[in-house]
Amino acid sequence: MTVKVRRQRPRRRVFWALVAVLLADLLALSDTLAVMSVDLGSESMKVAIVKPGVPMEIVLNKESRRKTPVIVTLKENERFFGDSAASMAIKNPKATLRYFQHLLGKQADNPHVALYQARFPEHELTFDPQRQTVHFQISPQLQFSPEEVLGMVLNYSRSLAEDFAEQPIKDAVITVPVFFNQAERRAVLQAARMAGLKVLQLINDNTATALSYGVFRRKDINTTAQNIMFYDMGSGSTVCTIVTYQMVKTKEAGMQPQLQIRGVGFDRTLGGLEMELRLREHLAGLFNEQRKGQRAKDVRENPRAMAKLLREANRLKTVLSANADHMAQIEGLMDDVDFKAKVTRVEFEELCADLFERVPGPVQQALQSAEMSLDEIEQVILVGGATRVPKVQEVLLKAVGKEELGKNINADEAAAMGAVYQAAALSKAFKVKPFVVRDAVVYPILVEFTREVEEEPGVHSLKHNKRVLFSRMGPYPQRKVITFNRYSHDFNFHINYGDLGFLGPEDLRVFGSQNLTTVKLKGVGDSFKKYPDYESKGIKAHFNLDESGVLSLDRVESVFETLVEDSPEEESTLTKLGNTISSLFGGGTTPDAKENGTDTVQEEEESPAEGSKDEPGEQVELKEEAEAPVEDGSHPLPPEPKGDAAPEGEKATEKENGDKSEAQKPSEKAEAGPEGIAPAPEGEKKQKPARKQRMVEEIGVELVVLDLPDLPEDKLAQSVQKLQDLTLRDLEKQEREKAANSLEAFIFETQDKLYQPEYQEVSTEEQREEISGKLSAASTWLEDEGVGATTVMLKEKLAELRKLCQGLFFRVEERKKWPERLSALDNLLNHSSMFLKGARLIPEMDQIFTEVEMTTLEKVINETWAWKNATLAEQAKLPATEKPVLLSKDIEAKMMALDREVQYLLNKAKFTKPRPRPKDKNGTRAEPPLNASASDQGEKVILPAGQTEDAEPISEPEKVETGSEPGDTEPLELGGPGAEPEQKEQLTGQKRPLKNDEL
Repeated sequence: MTVKVRRQRPRRRVFWALVAVLLADLLALSDTLAVMSVDLGSESMKVAIVKPGVPMEIVLNKESRRKTPVIVTLKENERFFGDSAASMAIKNPKATLRYFQHLLGKQADNPHVALYQARFPEHELTFDPQRQTVHFQISPQLQFSPEEVLGMVLNYSRSLAEDFAEQPIKDAVITVPVFFNQAERRAVLQAARMAGLKVLQLINDNTATALSYGVFRRKDINTTAQNIMFYDMGSGSTVCTIVTYQMVKTKEAGMQPQLQIRGVGFDRTLGGLEMELRLREHLAGLFNEQRKGQRAKDVRENPRAMAKLLREANRLKTVLSANADHMAQIEGLMDDVDFKAKVTRVEFEELCADLFERVPGPVQQALQSAEMSLDEIEQVILVGGATRVPKVQEVLLKAVGKEELGKNINADEAAAMGAVYQAAALSKAFKVKPFVVRDAVVYPILVEFTREVEEEPGVHSLKHNKRVLFSRMGPYPQRKVITFNRYSHDFNFHINYGDLGFLGPEDLRVFGSQNLTTVKLKGVGDSFKKYPDYESKGIKAHFNLDESGVLSLDRVESVFETLVEDSPEEESTLTKLGNTISSLFGGGTTPDAKENGTDTVQEEEESPAEGSKDEPGEQVELKEEAEAPVEDGSHPLPPEPKGDAAPEGEKATEKENGDKSEAQKPSEKAEAGPEGIAPAPEGEKKQKPARKQRMVEEIGVELVVLDLPDLPEDKLAQSVQKLQDLTLRDLEKQEREKAANSLEAFIFETQDKLYQPEYQEVSTEEQREEISGKLSAASTWLEDEGVGATTVMLKEKLAELRKLCQGLFFRVEERKKWPERLSALDNLLNHSSMFLKGARLIPEMDQIFTEVEMTTLEKVINETWAWKNATLAEQAKLPATEKPVLLSKDIEAKMMALDREVQYLLNKAKFTKPRPRPKDKNGTRAEPPLNASASDQGEKVILPAGQTEDAEPISEPEKVETGSEPGDTEPLELGGPGAEPEQKEQLTGQKRPLKNDEL
């Protein structure tokens, strides 16, 4: 006897292992599909999420509010966020940090740093000598940078989103003010890295608001351009934006809506905070006047009192927006003295008169940058909390000259909703309707370089050149390439901001350094030595202004070209075959794509240097890389070509020296020959024209950051670790508090239960005294030593008490379950007995159950009855204080066993077909019952083709007939009286015609 060994089992195991791994990956992917957005305002933030089944929802915080204050309280051993931190601002104002975003990307000499110290003198600011930035000095041991504090807030926002989404989240879109420069944007990105967030995009808050407005009004957008102005006055700043909505044609999705930022104006310090500070100063003066003769201290010297006044000023500003006057009152403002004063709206408007005069400023800036007039604006929409002040609306309405201001947008949540829509569009896990977004550059960026020129024979001088890289209000994201053609040795160039004349003198001081980076190139001369026989095509620097508005230098290359002559004899048959196959499948790759690995380059017209013109022969080229559009439509798309104009990406301007653009394919020119003539046949071999060979050499780059140095990687790693340690400490604290609360709650609940009748019934006096003594001892221990107890100690103490009370709780719970369980068992036994009795009464001809099956059910019923009676009798003999023998789990097991037997028989009866009925002695079918309808008896049939109603039935072979007993009735089937269709054919001797529903 031979044994066959199956060799496919290992393969099956490998297959199922791969399936298990794939399923695990899919489950892990499904658990991290959610994305979030954070609308980071000066005073509060809004968090929104998108996850499968939850499209665009605002996250509720722990207090079930949709808006969370951006406040952090930092102590030695604990942190507070949101509303908890806001309440701590009164008790510990020095450790409570707010409005710290105003310090992001600012050096110590920035006017905003001095302004922050004047507004919040309780905070101690120290200076970082390496980066010249500021830190919050909470205590000698606690020191945090603004980026670290923002990282804490972002991490807290992620925890709120994860709790709401019930899954981990890492991808986020964060809103930033449109006036943030490069240093400020990099600071936000560093804070996000500290929080462990993957930033999909830093989106301007005005762009997010415009996107939200357009997404929810997609049907109202058509091919006619609509110009909408959004006026956003928040807590810290004011921004006015002009947006154009229009349907445009895209290559991928056809006609799609587009928003384009046309104009932007802003005021960095005009907002609700400044109004509240004016009110706080007014209230402080009133309080000092009330205590003038008491030789009391100035209330401004008391940080706690000033924090109370600021909170009251915030409330007062809100109330005065709807009332003409209101009573400001604070209990125990300072030295247990209450404060009460009446403030009118007229007084408030007088205090802020100069602020209201600045309201039209951003509108004029936006119109100038968009080169538009107010007549072209169709609607002005209010955004931001400070726009609810009546005087602001009055001044703005007069400035824009409209009949009314639009209030048809959620002023608090629009930016968060637009940002989360963009997050879903950028995420690979969701597919959203395309909405093209063309954002605009607020601060122009240019490249400056100096080179030596020969004005006269023998006379050399230095010439300073400027080339605008990204112009003001130009679209982004986009890539640019600038080519330096006059350098054959190492040189430097500078990346700076362009003309900032649209900013006022104070704004320029707040802006900071106008110089971004100095780029030092190394290896230019070596590249020329490496290719001495090649013609230089210049030094090409590739720049990228990404979706977040952050500029980066991707790479710098030295490009060389030469002409290579290929004779026909030198080309092998294999090479010819390869070239033929390459041409069949798309023509191969160009040297540009192979060497550089960049996108098609579009060449722009030469722009003259600012303040001077290039002399003849100047060869500095500025080129733009055409980015491939993405699916979500967030990248700006190039305008459509008009008329016979060539598509964008194919345009190229010929240089004086006859050079071709980078987008040209030399290989195709070489194959086609001059003037596009087809190559000569093999019989007439001629010398092929020379082809161009391109060589690219990578150039070393050293960047010297001039505006604000980024955190070194080691410092960044330290900050990340610091925030992680604080998070772990908070989690451990929460776990310990949870354990302590559980222990305390168990002690109080159990002590109360000992006096309840149902617990006294199942326990003796000695047992209750023992438990009560242990509970009292644990309560005393918790009060005396619980403060220093660890989480493990608290959990062990709780487990010890639960073990002590386990028997008592078990007896009570069992007695609670008995009535319900026993009643259900009795009902099941009764119904099972009735079912068995009915089954035995079925006639032998129609019986579908076997004797073994019915005997088995009868046995289970009898055994269950016997077990129940015996267990109840035994339980009655036991005292209530002993462990019961009648257990609810045993009752459930008996019910499951009995129900299984009954369900088996029921399923058998349900799916068993009735036996065919025999024919009677006359060989005719039984008459239909009297209650059969005429429609059933006279049912229309469709005869086969070629057969009439009078046709004789087709005879069938005779079949064996069995007689039927007198008195037997035929079972009725759905669809007509009598037997099955097959049985009808046997009785009538002809085939049954097909019904309409059986064709």
